[in-house]
Amino acid sequence: MKNILLICGSGASSGFMAAAIRKAAKKRGEKVTVKAASESQIDERINEIDYLLIGPHLAYMLDDLKEKVADKDVLVSVIPQATYGTLNGEKALDLILNMEG
Repeated sequence: MKNILLICGSGASSGFMAAAIRKAAKKRGEKVTVKAASESQIDERINEIDYLLIGPHLAYMLDDLKEKVADKDVLVSVIPQATYGTLNGEKALDLILNMEG
C-alpha cells in the first residue's frame, strides 16, 4: 500500500487531483491511499505517508519539504503544471510509480 499526501495552498485543488489519482489507481489495480491537505497540515500527517506530492504553485517549497522528511522514508516530488492543471490522474500516478526508482 502506497500512502500519498498531496499538498496545495488550501487543500481544495489537491482534493480534485487526489480523486483523479485514486480513480487511475483503481483502474490499474494499484493499492494506494491518496489524501489531500494544505501545506500547513504536513507536520500532523508526515508519519503516515510514503509519498509527498506538491502542487506546482508550491514548487518553491521543495527544498524545505525535502529537509522536513529527510529522516523519514518519504519520497517528495512536485506535480508538473500540465498534469496538475488538467487533473490528469494517470500521469500523476505514473509520476508516483516512477519515484520508486
